[in-house]
Amino acid sequence: MTVYIDGASVGNPGKSGIGYLIYDQGRCLKKESIYLGVQSNNFAEYMALIFSLAEITAMGQKEAAVFSDSELICEQIKGNYKVKNQNLYPLYVLAKTLISKLDKFTITHIDREKNQEADKLAKQATGFLV
Repeated sequence: MTVYIDGASVGNPGKSGIGYLIYDQGRCLKKESIYLGVQSNNFAEYMALIFSLAEITAMGQKEAAVFSDSELICEQIKGNYKVKNQNLYPLYVLAKTLISKLDKFTITHIDREKNQEADKLAKQATGFLV
């Protein structure tokens, strides 16, 4: 599975939402946009990862290649950055637990320009884009 994720927050914290797309061999299986209420942008980024991983495991899939424009999330999941924010730590633990259920997992930081569709879905969830 190839997954593109993004979180958005209008204000930080502010109205937040997530967007994610799940592809299998180039075919889009799932496109989701979810409002999260008032949260931080990093909270939304983590929730985009968690929701997409939960979806993949519910599908019975065992592999995921995740792409995100959040350097922080990518580097924290890889273990290169410490999770210093106490509000994010439980989300980090949940994400790592979901990842442990997969046989193969990668997460890659990409430029915002390469993540426009997930970004659009996340912003739609906030009500920022209609």
